[in-house]
Amino acid sequence: MENYLEQIAELLEEEKVTMEDELKSFDAWDSLTILSIIAFADENYKVTLNAKEINNAQTVGGLKELIDSKREA
Repeated sequence: MENYLEQIAELLEEEKVTMEDELKSFDAWDSLTILSIIAFADENYKVTLNAKEINNAQTVGGLKELIDSKREA
């Protein structure tokens, strides 16, 4: 979990993030960041995400839940 938060913080260009942080609240939140998250999920977790799913996740924790649910499927 710690590693996940560090990696997401890096993608969002932040020092640190929490599971409750809203994705859209970050200054770095844009289409390129979404593409980076898609690549991150594929490379690290072997799951395929799309932009709509990521936006629907809403929070850093929601994104983790999305990734975990796809890993179990």
